[in-house]
Amino acid sequence: MRRKLVAGNWKMNGTNADLKEIEALGIAWAAPRVDIVVCPPATLVSRMAFALGGQRSRVGGQDCHAEASGAHTGDISAEMLKESGARYVILGHSERRADHHETDEMVRAKTEMAHKTGLTAIVCLGETDAQREAGETLDIVAAQLAGSLPDGATGANTVVAYEPIWAIGTGKVPSLEQIGEVHEALRTKLRERFGDEADAIRLLYGGSVKPDNAAEIFGGADVDGALVGGASLKSTDFSPIISALESSL
Repeated sequence: MRRKLVAGNWKMNGTNADLKEIEALGIAWAAPRVDIVVCPPATLVSRMAFALGGQRSRVGGQDCHAEASGAHTGDISAEMLKESGARYVILGHSERRADHHETDEMVRAKTEMAHKTGLTAIVCLGETDAQREAGETLDIVAAQLAGSLPDGATGANTVVAYEPIWAIGTGKVPSLEQIGEVHEALRTKLRERFGDEADAIRLLYGGSVKPDNAAEIFGGADVDGALVGGASLKSTDFSPIISALESSL
């Protein structure tokens, strides 16, 4: 059985004052039956890890460089994240792919470094609205999956997050049938490449996941959890989503 996972992506939000949300989350979910990860800006990774202390919740980064160190001003290495207390790292998010022109090859190199460092990579992929309208969704996500995952991907070091770009921050959510179709295709591709190990790799859905739609999303086929954006910033919003995931067990 794959253990369910809910990950919060704070994006470029959060200061020291917002750590109270994490403290509240830690109190509410001291012994969760699902994995909980929060990925704040790099400035808060170590402080958030300290705030959670011995709690079961984990901290993650939002990106890492493909190199271990060097002349890369403004970047952060996987080892730096790990030393700060991170256990996960989001890679290949659509905002990174679009704003920083990250290719599948770049995401793959970062994922390899995350694995080498001992971080679990949450590798994101998804299609645009135009690509879905053109009927290209399955081809697009299959190509991203093939190009972004290194050969050493396992259930222990890799999570795949399907985030249709047209659903991120828009309030639009694909139907359960649409999510199920993509997740089924991803699982098939994973099995073709990784054999039995593919069944240990968790598939998350991301894109406008909210307290009022989480239960329905988690009821879909082959949905092992969610990558949550804005709704992860407040404990009062994030907790109901965690509760919905636990209720799906």
